[in-house]
Amino acid sequence: MSTETEHQAQSPETDEPPTAPCTVVWSQGRPYVLEPGTGNPRWVGTDTRGRPTTLTVADLRRRGWSYHRAS
Repeated sequence: MSTETEHQAQSPETDEPPTAPCTVVWSQGRPYVLEPGTGNPRWVGTDTRGRPTTLTVADLRRRGWSYHRAS
């Protein structure tokens, strides 16, 4: 019997980023939140200097993502 949650069992390398609004994922050590709304989904976070930045689903897929912050 596995005690992993569904999120932990997913492999971001093969799965698409989540589509539920307000979901938090990590990419390159930075958190990103999926903004609710119509049109193209965008992931909002900050760059290394704390400035707001947005990523598309394709950007997030290309950079890599995870449900957990890397150690």
